[in-house]
Amino acid sequence: MSRADRIREAFTGGRGPGWRATDAYARAVLLGVGLVVLGALLHKVELVLFGAPFLVSALFALGTEVAGEPSVSVRPLPRTAEPGEATTGVEVDPAVGTELLAVRLPVPGTPGELGPIHLLPATSAPIVVKLRREAWGDGVDLRADHLFAGPDALLVHGPVVGVERGRVVLPPVDALPAGLLPARAAGLVGVHRTRRPGDSTELRDIRAFQPGDRLRRIDWRVSLRSPTLHVREHHAEADADVVLALDTRLDLGRAVADWSTGHPGGTSRPGGSLDTAVRAAASLAAGYLHQGDRVALADLGRPQLGVRPGVGRRQLLRLRNQLVVCARSAGWSPRPVLNAHQVPHGALVVVLSPFLDDHVVQVTVQAARRGSLVLAVDVLPADLRPDPESPWGGGALRIIRLEQRTRLAAMKQHGIAVVPWDGHGAGVAAALRRANRPGRPVVR
Repeated sequence: MSRADRIREAFTGGRGPGWRATDAYARAVLLGVGLVVLGALLHKVELVLFGAPFLVSALFALGTEVAGEPSVSVRPLPRTAEPGEATTGVEVDPAVGTELLAVRLPVPGTPGELGPIHLLPATSAPIVVKLRREAWGDGVDLRADHLFAGPDALLVHGPVVGVERGRVVLPPVDALPAGLLPARAAGLVGVHRTRRPGDSTELRDIRAFQPGDRLRRIDWRVSLRSPTLHVREHHAEADADVVLALDTRLDLGRAVADWSTGHPGGTSRPGGSLDTAVRAAASLAAGYLHQGDRVALADLGRPQLGVRPGVGRRQLLRLRNQLVVCARSAGWSPRPVLNAHQVPHGALVVVLSPFLDDHVVQVTVQAARRGSLVLAVDVLPADLRPDPESPWGGGALRIIRLEQRTRLAAMKQHGIAVVPWDGHGAGVAAALRRANRPGRPVVR
């Protein structure tokens, strides 16, 4: 052992480098020795009786073996999770002579906030911690700050700031009614009706028999009442492509006064336009992927964050994770982008935006001019509140609403269906049904 190690061991009494004496230890030594000496000099027994407990506790703490490095570790949480409750454990590894553990644990339902300090016996049993997060996005769930104490808490180890443990809570998926998607003859594997004849269960027409028709298609009930044979013709079934275009340039809450400020401590404003758009996109993606369709994601503010069309449960997981990434990178950009290569030919384009600037309207109209069926979903909160501190708050809010109605009317004139998001997708499904009827206008 080197000379420096011997000096350190003599100074710390053989304890680990993290252990230290508290101010209470110094006060116990000074008061104990001082009162005992003063009582002996003045021949006062009561002073000795007052000082003896302090001196005995200090000597007991000094004589107790406290060594080693205690530690607290948190069981790893899954990187992604669904909204709701989760359970994890805090593993405690106490050192020799440790009696108490002070640990800070979160309160369920308050992610990212420091909870109260719990004073527990320093045992090796794991501490069960329940976590609950309803808000989607990135967040810190647990940070186990801790401090270990020896006999009478005169010797402590710490405090130690714990490592932050967080998860990515995926956007929730709400059950939506199935809407009729636009016709796209991309293969007989989908569930949507096309206008061309084919094999399905939905009747298209009854016509006269022609060379090349199969005999099993003959409708004998009609043929027996006519001089010629007639066959039953059905609609073909095809799959469809859906592109969810998310406007992440704005995150607008109900209070107009807060539009110029960010939302601290979260991915988006709860109940705001971005929160509504992300929830709607996740629900629409789940509904269409369940039908076997191909779904893609386009970020109007940052095109590099888009997701290519895909199918299946893995595509849904990829889309929900990417929605969190898009919301995390959300911010103002001067011009939204929706290039032609991002939209397959004949796909349904669902634009989710508050539509408070002309550029996003131009992008939406341009997608309709390329031949796609475009659906504009208005995610601006319906119950906007004016700025109470400004005398022009009410007038400014009326101008905002009037300009938005003008933009929505302009999109309707170009044959774009405009619906507000009601949380259940009923308006979206109704607009798609009207759009799929031949000869019926799309605009509501």
